[in-house]
Amino acid sequence: METLVKKNGSFPVVKTFFDDFFTKDLFDWTDKNFAALGSNIPSVNLKETDTKLEVELAAPGMKKEDFKIEIEDNVLKISSEKEEEHEESRKKDHYVRKEFSYSSFFRSFHLPDSADESKVDATYKDGVLHVTINKKEGSKKKTSKRIDVK
Repeated sequence: METLVKKNGSFPVVKTFFDDFFTKDLFDWTDKNFAALGSNIPSVNLKETDTKLEVELAAPGMKKEDFKIEIEDNVLKISSEKEEEHEESRKKDHYVRKEFSYSSFFRSFHLPDSADESKVDATYKDGVLHVTINKKEGSKKKTSKRIDVK
Protein backbone atom coordinates (compact mmCIF):
# COMPACT_ATOMS: atom_id res chain seq x y z
CA MET A 1 0.00 0.00 0.00
CA GLU A 2 1.35 3.39 -0.93
CA THR A 3 1.47 6.26 1.49
CA LEU A 4 -0.07 9.62 0.70
CA VAL A 5 2.97 11.57 1.80
CA LYS A 6 6.47 10.55 0.88
CA LYS A 7 9.55 12.18 2.28
CA ASN A 8 12.38 13.18 0.04
CA GLY A 9 15.11 14.05 2.49
CA SER A 10 13.51 16.49 4.94
CA PHE A 11 10.83 17.78 2.53
CA PRO A 12 7.53 15.90 2.20
CA VAL A 13 6.31 15.22 -1.33
CA VAL A 14 2.57 14.71 -1.80
CA LYS A 15 1.63 12.09 -4.36
CA THR A 16 -1.00 13.60 -6.61
CA PHE A 17 -3.56 12.29 -9.04
CA PHE A 18 -1.50 13.67 -11.92
CA ASP A 19 1.56 11.67 -10.84
CA ASP A 20 -0.43 8.46 -11.25
CA PHE A 21 -2.08 9.66 -14.45
CA PHE A 22 1.13 10.53 -16.26
CA THR A 23 3.15 7.52 -15.08
CA LYS A 24 0.68 4.95 -16.39
CA ASP A 25 0.78 3.81 -19.99
CA LEU A 26 -2.75 4.55 -21.20
CA PHE A 27 -2.20 2.94 -24.59
CA ASP A 28 -0.95 -0.40 -23.30
CA TRP A 29 -3.81 -2.80 -24.17
CA THR A 30 -2.10 -6.03 -23.18
CA ASP A 31 -3.81 -8.57 -20.93
CA LYS A 32 -2.48 -6.95 -17.75
CA ASN A 33 -4.75 -3.90 -18.13
CA PHE A 34 -7.81 -6.04 -18.72
CA ALA A 35 -7.05 -8.06 -15.59
CA ALA A 36 -6.91 -4.80 -13.64
CA LEU A 37 -10.42 -3.98 -14.85
CA GLY A 38 -11.77 -7.21 -13.41
CA SER A 39 -12.17 -9.20 -16.61
CA ASN A 40 -10.49 -12.49 -17.23
CA ILE A 41 -8.98 -13.68 -20.48
CA PRO A 42 -8.19 -17.40 -20.23
CA SER A 43 -4.63 -18.54 -20.88
CA VAL A 44 -4.05 -20.82 -23.84
CA ASN A 45 -1.51 -23.48 -24.78
CA LEU A 46 -1.09 -24.18 -28.50
CA LYS A 47 0.60 -27.32 -29.79
CA GLU A 48 1.19 -28.64 -33.30
CA THR A 49 2.24 -32.18 -34.18
CA ASP A 50 2.58 -33.92 -37.55
CA THR A 51 -1.06 -35.05 -37.45
CA LYS A 52 -3.00 -32.48 -35.42
CA LEU A 53 -3.30 -29.05 -33.82
CA GLU A 54 -4.14 -28.85 -30.12
CA VAL A 55 -5.57 -25.95 -28.11
CA GLU A 56 -5.79 -26.05 -24.31
CA LEU A 57 -7.74 -23.20 -22.73
CA ALA A 58 -7.71 -22.73 -18.94
CA ALA A 59 -11.27 -21.99 -17.81
CA PRO A 60 -11.93 -23.38 -14.32
CA GLY A 61 -15.39 -23.30 -12.81
CA MET A 62 -17.24 -23.57 -16.09
CA LYS A 63 -19.39 -26.27 -17.66
CA LYS A 64 -19.04 -27.69 -21.14
CA GLU A 65 -22.35 -26.04 -22.07
CA ASP A 66 -20.84 -22.60 -21.36
CA PHE A 67 -18.53 -22.75 -24.40
CA LYS A 68 -19.26 -21.81 -27.99
CA ILE A 69 -16.69 -23.15 -30.48
CA GLU A 70 -16.83 -22.30 -34.19
CA ILE A 71 -14.56 -22.40 -37.21
CA GLU A 72 -15.22 -19.80 -39.87
CA ASP A 73 -12.92 -18.75 -42.74
CA ASN A 74 -10.04 -20.75 -41.29
CA VAL A 75 -10.38 -19.05 -37.88
CA LEU A 76 -11.06 -21.02 -34.70
CA LYS A 77 -13.33 -18.98 -32.40
CA ILE A 78 -13.82 -19.91 -28.74
CA SER A 79 -16.16 -17.84 -26.60
CA SER A 80 -18.24 -18.03 -23.46
CA GLU A 81 -20.87 -15.99 -21.69
CA LYS A 82 -21.92 -16.84 -18.19
CA GLU A 83 -24.47 -15.10 -16.01
CA GLU A 84 -25.29 -16.06 -12.43
CA GLU A 85 -27.76 -14.78 -9.85
CA HIS A 86 -28.05 -15.66 -6.17
CA GLU A 87 -30.81 -14.47 -3.90
CA GLU A 88 -31.27 -14.89 -0.17
CA SER A 89 -34.12 -13.65 1.98
CA ARG A 90 -35.46 -14.08 5.50
CA LYS A 91 -38.87 -12.61 6.21
CA LYS A 92 -38.31 -12.77 9.97
CA ASP A 93 -35.37 -10.35 9.82
CA HIS A 94 -36.61 -8.39 6.77
CA TYR A 95 -33.39 -9.43 5.14
CA VAL A 96 -32.94 -9.62 1.38
CA ARG A 97 -29.71 -10.00 -0.54
CA LYS A 98 -29.38 -10.46 -4.27
CA GLU A 99 -26.07 -10.78 -6.05
CA PHE A 100 -25.35 -11.32 -9.71
CA SER A 101 -22.29 -11.70 -11.87
CA TYR A 102 -21.55 -11.77 -15.56
CA SER A 103 -18.42 -12.97 -17.29
CA SER A 104 -17.49 -13.47 -20.92
CA PHE A 105 -14.46 -13.97 -23.12
CA PHE A 106 -13.61 -14.43 -26.77
CA ARG A 107 -10.42 -15.91 -28.24
CA SER A 108 -9.68 -16.52 -31.91
CA PHE A 109 -6.86 -18.33 -33.70
CA HIS A 110 -5.94 -18.37 -37.39
CA LEU A 111 -5.61 -21.96 -38.55
CA PRO A 112 -3.03 -23.09 -41.10
CA ASP A 113 -4.22 -24.35 -44.48
CA SER A 114 -3.33 -27.88 -43.36
CA ALA A 115 -6.15 -27.89 -40.74
CA ASP A 116 -9.06 -30.20 -41.53
CA GLU A 117 -12.13 -28.26 -40.36
CA SER A 118 -14.30 -31.37 -40.68
CA LYS A 119 -12.32 -33.28 -38.03
CA VAL A 120 -12.54 -31.26 -34.81
CA ASP A 121 -13.02 -32.64 -31.30
CA ALA A 122 -13.56 -30.70 -28.05
CA THR A 123 -13.62 -31.92 -24.45
CA TYR A 124 -13.73 -30.13 -21.10
CA LYS A 125 -12.05 -31.78 -18.13
CA ASP A 126 -10.59 -30.52 -14.84
CA GLY A 127 -11.06 -26.85 -15.76
CA VAL A 128 -9.31 -27.12 -19.13
CA LEU A 129 -11.00 -27.02 -22.53
CA HIS A 130 -9.16 -29.26 -25.02
CA VAL A 131 -9.77 -28.66 -28.75
CA THR A 132 -8.09 -30.99 -31.25
CA ILE A 133 -8.09 -30.27 -34.97
CA ASN A 134 -6.77 -32.99 -37.26
CA LYS A 135 -4.60 -32.08 -40.21
CA LYS A 136 -5.49 -32.94 -43.79
CA GLU A 137 -4.02 -36.12 -45.22
CA GLY A 138 -0.64 -35.57 -46.84
CA SER A 139 0.01 -32.30 -45.02
CA LYS A 140 2.77 -33.53 -42.76
CA LYS A 141 5.50 -31.06 -42.01
CA LYS A 142 8.35 -31.27 -44.39
CA THR A 143 11.55 -32.23 -42.66
CA SER A 144 14.63 -30.24 -43.38
CA LYS A 145 17.88 -31.77 -44.38
CA ARG A 146 21.23 -30.10 -44.26
CA ILE A 147 23.38 -30.56 -47.33
CA ASP A 148 27.10 -30.14 -46.98
CA VAL A 149 28.92 -28.33 -49.74
CA LYS A 150 31.88 -30.35 -51.08
